[in-house]
Amino acid sequence: MASWEGITEFVAVAETESFTAAAKRLNTSVANISRQIQALENRLTTKLFHRTTRKVSATEEGNVFYQHCRQLLDGLDDAERALSSLHAKPTGKLKITAPLSYGEKFIAPLISDFSIEYPDLKIDMLLSNQQFDLIENGFDLAIRLGVLEDSTLVAKKLADRKQYVCASPDYLAQYGQPHTLLELERHNCLLGTLDYWRFDENGKQRNMKVKGNFRCNSGPALRDAALKGAGLVQLPDYYVDEYIKSGALVPLLNKQGQSREGIWAVYPSNRFLSTKVKTLIDFLAIRLTPQLQ
Repeated sequence: MASWEGITEFVAVAETESFTAAAKRLNTSVANISRQIQALENRLTTKLFHRTTRKVSATEEGNVFYQHCRQLLDGLDDAERALSSLHAKPTGKLKITAPLSYGEKFIAPLISDFSIEYPDLKIDMLLSNQQFDLIENGFDLAIRLGVLEDSTLVAKKLADRKQYVCASPDYLAQYGQPHTLLELERHNCLLGTLDYWRFDENGKQRNMKVKGNFRCNSGPALRDAALKGAGLVQLPDYYVDEYIKSGALVPLLNKQGQSREGIWAVYPSNRFLSTKVKTLIDFLAIRLTPQLQ
């Protein structure tokens, strides 16, 4: 077994480019990571990493060694997954993250149901609008909304969300109703994290730049401002559906094609889909779709 010593630590450092991040991923100390890497380099009589005060990077020999070690660990994961698949229920640890507001309203209640159905799983869920590096922070799965920018992740669509542009009757009575995208320039548009709104124009996405006097990274806060007549807002269906039905908000620009965006489960491309993660993805896909239709 001596040949395996230090391999897990080596792969963690190679992937995170940090002794500290590797220690965090493996739940051990930086000193232990350093000892294991030093012992491995001594055993191989090869320098595996370039070390500076700011960064750790693999040497040419280290990169070659990493490719083989990654395959070895993936094979070990395969063997463990094959064994775990014999169990009727998923077990072990499951670490997931989801956006704050959406996670509170939709994901957290379902994860509670999932934990009751699979009590042998230990689930760690973090709700945050920060998009974490899944590998560095040890996440098995992330829920992400809208357009995905990180092509290194494997994505499974769970459901769709529809974006609505809407405003209060009071705002429209005072400032009028826009009928084309160009008319948005004459309106106060309440902004989220982006400077543009998305529309579906003849099957293609069109980004329309908008401007206004209020910006906030909270959907409920933007909805509240729109309800008070502060301006137009573009928000996903789950923020505004009940207010549109009650007449408190009026949907606009329906002929321009409100965009539909995906709700995704994503996981690192260099990890096989474990039984516990696959089971959770299937569980969420079945239960999210009816909620959002």
